[in-house]
Amino acid sequence: MTVESGALYVVATPIGNLEDISARALRVLREVNCIAAEDTRHTGQLLRHFGIETPLLSLHEHNERDRLESIVARLRAGQTLALVSDAGTPLISDPGFPLVRELRRQGLKVIPAPGPSSLLAALSVAGLPTDRFVFEGFLPAKSTARRERLRALAAEERTLVFFEASHRIAETLADLAMAFGRERPAVVARELTKRFEEVHGASLGELTTWLEADPHRRKGEFVLVIQGVPAATEADTPETRRLLAALLTELPTSRAVTVAAKITGLRKKPLYELALTLGGRRESEET
Repeated sequence: MTVESGALYVVATPIGNLEDISARALRVLREVNCIAAEDTRHTGQLLRHFGIETPLLSLHEHNERDRLESIVARLRAGQTLALVSDAGTPLISDPGFPLVRELRRQGLKVIPAPGPSSLLAALSVAGLPTDRFVFEGFLPAKSTARRERLRALAAEERTLVFFEASHRIAETLADLAMAFGRERPAVVARELTKRFEEVHGASLGELTTWLEADPHRRKGEFVLVIQGVPAATEADTPETRRLLAALLTELPTSRAVTVAAKITGLRKKPLYELALTLGGRRESEET
């Protein structure tokens, strides 16, 4: 089977282990007229490893829109191109969206050659619910914006997935624990498919301690998988959440739950569990 003329192939490449590249991806990269790459030097190393001599074209966030017209012209002339990112599946927190959107708008073919993805790799081994999940990519770099975004996600019932860089991982985990509660189950996946791959699951509070215990754990590329809020119970209503959130700003968790139980008539245990998801602390921590 040969590549189709006038089409752009979106090709997934390894996120670490070179053995993860598919036979189809290798064939496409050999047969296309040109490969549009996020970093031509990085992709050049990959191609040399597999003995592929296809010409490279630089395509990254700073020149992507400038390249649109020339790529469209090449495809209309019958050439076939491949799009790759530095690692994994293009467009997933990587360049390529403006190009693919424009090609589809113009009725040109865009064909996926699927493969490695750190997002799906992390989900597959996290041991957290995967039937429904939300991918948030990279959180804002500045702490104020990051915390605001996390507060907006604190009530999300679906599993949450984030990417994070090594120089922000400690701050982000601390912010997650503050916004989601220290007891929320989560997984840190570091350097997936690479030599120092590490997948560690615990509560958010425990993960912050685990990360601080060894400076090597703060190195590499990270995927964070966070369990969503349990499905609503009798106690978990918007009104009860607002009440508890207000009480928690002024009172220890146990006292806030007692007051909420008197006001609402609900049992303390579900209110206590709800308070923990809103950032409350267990009694053993309230010292």
